[in-house]
This record gives sequence, structure tokens and C-alpha cells, in this order.
Amino acid sequence: MSYFGFLPLLVCSGLLSAQVTRPKDVRELAKGGSNAIPQLQALLKNQDLNIRVEAVKSIVDIGTQRSLDPLIEATTDPDPEIQIRAADGLVNFYLPGYVRTGLGAKLQRAGKVVKAKFTDTNDQVIQGYIQVRPDVVAALGKLARGGISMESRANAARAVGILRGQAAIPDLLEAMKSKDDAVLYESLIAIQKIRDRGAAPRIRYLLRDLDERVQIAAIETTGIRQNEEALPDPVDALNRASSPKVKRAALTAIAMIPSESSRALFNRFLEDKDDGMRGAAAEGFGRLKNPADKPRIEKAFQAEGKASPRLSMAFALVSLGNTEISEFSPLQLLINTLNNRTRQGEAFGLLTELARDAKIRAALHPAMASGTKDEKIYLARTLAISGGADSLPSLEKVSHDADPEVAQEGLRALQNLRARL
Repeated sequence: MSYFGFLPLLVCSGLLSAQVTRPKDVRELAKGGSNAIPQLQALLKNQDLNIRVEAVKSIVDIGTQRSLDPLIEATTDPDPEIQIRAADGLVNFYLPGYVRTGLGAKLQRAGKVVKAKFTDTNDQVIQGYIQVRPDVVAALGKLARGGISMESRANAARAVGILRGQAAIPDLLEAMKSKDDAVLYESLIAIQKIRDRGAAPRIRYLLRDLDERVQIAAIETTGIRQNEEALPDPVDALNRASSPKVKRAALTAIAMIPSESSRALFNRFLEDKDDGMRGAAAEGFGRLKNPADKPRIEKAFQAEGKASPRLSMAFALVSLGNTEISEFSPLQLLINTLNNRTRQGEAFGLLTELARDAKIRAALHPAMASGTKDEKIYLARTLAISGGADSLPSLEKVSHDADPEVAQEGLRALQNLRARL
């Protein structure tokens, strides 16, 4: 039904936007779906806060392409709840279902004060083939650096990361001047998701932040730069650290930056009592790609009794050239671990890095074809991120798998890979 066809119904119901006086009226108006968007958008200027809140909730629920412009407008509202709900709604359009887990779903309001607790899990990102409108990224970036509350700023920073909003990196850097821990942390994680290596020098001061979570996120962000110029920063953090968590983060960042100057550190920590330190040291050796290190890593791999550092040692051995797939081989261990709900995330991350090498991909293609359901799904995701043109035939085959979940993942991986090639 067109807007003009729907208009008489609104008049008969007494529900023209100018006549809406209660949240209940807004909900009634929203039953018109996309046709009601113009009236709902007009309600975003209503003096009654409750009306505006209900209007933005209704626009989010409708969730069509026509919802984007009013949601962008709502990010400029002077109320933090509306800003948060608008940001969640923008993300939800590109990542359906997000509003059920986003900050807006956890809001608590007492008068003008809005409080919400961020979840510790912050690993969501949109698929690589999805194109986000530039004005959506711009609106979220502006909100991150100038939202009415620190909660709305931090939430917008998280939204930028989920949408991989590269253009909003300057806004995130500006947002971090607020010194608010939540804004700092969410901005750093967003930069990590976007994989912007140029931002690392701008966040050096946070490597000594008093909030441990922020400090660790800053160290991790430095590691993704993978440039020797950045190496002194995590080395300094490692030498200064008293916290085991900070030490692990620092050595992990050092291991991400291949440099022979780090060999002494890797030697020192390969037999450390801390599992995370042993694992980081092993990964560091793997990225140095010196075949002379292989015997030592093999010995450590055979002696290691803990699952996490053993995966890191398996990664190192594969990186050093052990690409065979057999019952007890390092590469098979990584693939097998994709079936382990506790460790599959670790294995997936390590395999994604290894799959950048065409020789390793050549071993993964047949392994995916004959793998279990979880192996097929996670290897498809791996190749979507790190595969080359050589991966297209294997993904094409998986996209026609008899299991509908596997087939869907294969098709999604094909779309992502083709968008990247």
C-alpha cells in the first residue's frame, strides 16, 4: 500500500504524527510498517521524550532500507537512550539480530540518567562483502566522538568496529581524548577490527594506561601493526609489566612483529611456567620462519601437556614447513581442534593466519572437502579471509554440501572471497 493509500487509515485512527500523544499511539502507528516511516521520523522531533524513544524503537523494529535515514537523524538526538538505540538500529540493518544483544537491550533508565553494562564479548563484525553506506559510518563516527553520554560514545565506537568503518578512524582517535575507560576500550577494539595499522602510533600513550583492560587492548592494537618500528613499545610494556595478563599481551604483540631481535625473548619464555607466555613465544618462532628453529619447537611440541600452548607450537611447526596432514601431525591437530567448542576459536585464528601461504592452503582444500561439519564451516571461514583464487573451486564444492548449514557457510565464504579478490 502506498503512503497516500495508508493516510486515510491514519486519519480515521486519529494517528497522524501531530496527534500522537502516548507511546501506545506510536506503536499503533508503527503497525503500518515501512509506510509509517515518514510519520515516525516526524515524531523524532517531538518534545515528549517517551514519544521519541518509542518512535526510534519502532523504526529499528521495522528495519528496512527506509529506516536508515531516520536512524541517522536520531543519532543527533540530545538523549543518550535514543542515541544508543539509533546506533544499534543502524548496526542491526547490516547485522540482523544485533538489537537483541546490543547495549540498547540492556538499558536501565532513572529519569535523565541512562546506564547499561557492555558485554565482555565483542567479536562481532559484518561479512566482508557487505557494503555500508558512507553516511551511516559518518554518523556513527560523529556520535563516537561527540555523543551526549560516555555510554552512547562507547556504543557508537563499538558499532563502528562491527561495521568496519575505516572512514571513522579519525573519529575514534578523537573519541579517545575523552579519557573514559569504556570509550577508550571500545575505540581500540574497533581499530583492531578495522585492521588499521596507521593508527598504532597515535595510541602509544595508552600502553601505560592505568586501566589494565585498556592497556592490554592498546598493546594488542600495536601488535596488529606488524611493523618493526612499533616493536620497542610492546617490549617496553613487557619489561615494565607486573601483571601476568599484561605480560602475556605484550609478548603476544611482540610475537606478531617478526624480528630476529626478539629471538632472545622467545628463547627465554618458550619454557616459561605460564601457558600463555609459552604459546606466544612459540608463535614468535613460527613467524621468524627460520628452519633452524624447527627441532627445538618439535621437542617442545612433544613435551607440551596443555592444549593452548600446544596449538601455538603446532602453528609454529606448520609455519616452519610441516604441512603434512596425518593422524598426529601439527596441521591435523589444528584442524581437529575446530571440533572443540572450547578451543575452536584459537585454532580458527591460527589457521586463518597460516592460510595466507599458498602451500598451506593446498593442504587445507582437501581437508575441508573430507572434514566434519565444524571443520568444513571453519575452514570455509578461514579461506574466506585468507584464501586466494585457488580456493574458489573448493569453496564452490562446499557451497553445494548436503548439510544446509555447511552449504550456506560455503556460499557466504565464496561471496566474501570474491569481494576481496
